[in-house]
Amino acid sequence: MKQEANGLALAPLALFLVIFIGTGFFLTMNGTSMAFYQLSATVAILPAIAWAIWMGKDKLNDKINIFLRGAGEPGIVTMCMIYLLAGGFASVAKSIGGVESTVNLGLSIVPASMVLPGLFVIAAFIATAMGTSMGTIAAIAPIAVGVAGKTDISSALLMGSVVGGAMFGDNLSMISDTTIAATRTQGCQMSDKFKMNLLIALPAALITIVILYVAGEGGQVVADGGYSLLKVLPYITILVMAVLGVNVFVVLGAGIVFTGLVGFASMDSFNLLTFSQDIYKGFTGMQEILVLSLLVGGLGELIKFHGGITYIINFIGRLTKGTKSTKAGEFSISALSVMSDLCTANNTVAIILTGGMAKEIAESHNVDPRRSASLLDIFSCVVQGIIPYGAQILLAGSISGLSPLEIIGNMHYCFILAVVAVLSILTGFPRIKK
Repeated sequence: MKQEANGLALAPLALFLVIFIGTGFFLTMNGTSMAFYQLSATVAILPAIAWAIWMGKDKLNDKINIFLRGAGEPGIVTMCMIYLLAGGFASVAKSIGGVESTVNLGLSIVPASMVLPGLFVIAAFIATAMGTSMGTIAAIAPIAVGVAGKTDISSALLMGSVVGGAMFGDNLSMISDTTIAATRTQGCQMSDKFKMNLLIALPAALITIVILYVAGEGGQVVADGGYSLLKVLPYITILVMAVLGVNVFVVLGAGIVFTGLVGFASMDSFNLLTFSQDIYKGFTGMQEILVLSLLVGGLGELIKFHGGITYIINFIGRLTKGTKSTKAGEFSISALSVMSDLCTANNTVAIILTGGMAKEIAESHNVDPRRSASLLDIFSCVVQGIIPYGAQILLAGSISGLSPLEIIGNMHYCFILAVVAVLSILTGFPRIKK
């Protein structure tokens, strides 16, 4: 049943952000160390969920079922499975010394000053080939953590480089869910949308690479170490599989098995029981983000049910009435993407929910379908990369042990992409041939 527009439906999300981020800032002002680690987001979101369930006149059981439906949405469950597999792979790879060997090998080949741009480019390449930022982060983030332990480069900056590159590739990839959703809702070809996206995303990526090079120029290796090529093989294997476009579940699952086989071959103390314990340790390390993703999915579904998404779509639609300029239409489409992703924390779902309205705005404001598809994808990826409850930031934070806000503060690419995209709307770049 289609719900009436209701701006109050967005209030629980605002409450969650106020509690989570506000507590961190309050504790920081009071001199508490590790201030943003003191309150778990999984607890901070509970009052928001309670409020969202209490809202409206529908039966309590119905609203609880709606929450559960959102938590069990296939996209949410997919993310949770990736969390588990990523945790298992990272834990086993660390246990056998695979991460350390890979990092030492990399630092013996690549100067420390080039590590940041190197991680960004590798993540971008893999995400473009694989079509998933989540799988890319799962594969590359453990290496970034290892680099942090061997150099004097900030862990948050290293993770920001990995997530930024992953978002770049996910945004461009022609097999990404966001690309498929954007092109289908706007009625254009994937290849045309790719070309349009590239002209906006590539300048942002190049600027990011320069900034990362400058930021890491003074980086030094503070702990030399040896490496075993055998223990590096699991990482090489999953990277090759990713580039070949193998399904992310197959990549991570095969990575766990192959890493275990390397452990059996190279370590006398490594046995089947140790292997199983390492996998489980990786699973438990993902507990917080897995639970938070389920809760965010349920909250997003309640916001949608109570009319929050409808309110955003109608509000943007009202703003566009009476104005027929292409720029107004493009800004409206971008705003739709931003607001819906803030509410759903899922860029694919955000595009699907707002794609119909975006197409109507594009047709009435003479916006080319390739352009509207590109803007929907770009701005959903921008928001997804800078919200503290987004899956990509949560996964990176869990692997690195960093607060999501620390990583967001070093997400240069997404902020630069937002600026470049806004400038492209203001200047009308790139020029579109009909």
